[in-house]
Amino acid sequence: QVQLVESGGGLVQAGGSLRLSCAASGRTFSIYVLGWFRQAPGKEREFVAAIDWSGGTTYYADSVKGRFTISRDNTGSTVYLQMNRLKPEDAAVYYCAGRSGRPPWDNRSVYIVGGYDYWGQGTQVTVSS
Repeated sequence: QVQLVESGGGLVQAGGSLRLSCAASGRTFSIYVLGWFRQAPGKEREFVAAIDWSGGTTYYADSVKGRFTISRDNTGSTVYLQMNRLKPEDAAVYYCAGRSGRPPWDNRSVYIVGGYDYWGQGTQVTVSS
């Protein structure tokens, strides 16, 4: 099994920045993609960003391109989401997600909830206008 624990959420003013972290433990060698999703009240969980096991390929939702950056440490067990120029519409609970299954894969599956096997408990991000 894999455990994912998020941290770094909080309250920030619009235009500000936050960095989220996700620490993976357990059978981390089975994880080939780590991603971030978010869910605002009354809305479906949506894809934000993802990074593959090598750190060489990143994926972003159009709504965050140019503002958010996903990265991972050298061990591959911690993934970060640097969020800049935050907007009120970025407010949500942010979830870390892990995907097993060796490449090659259909890239479309990286962008959907069903493409991931492991989930963290989430961390709240609040953006005040």
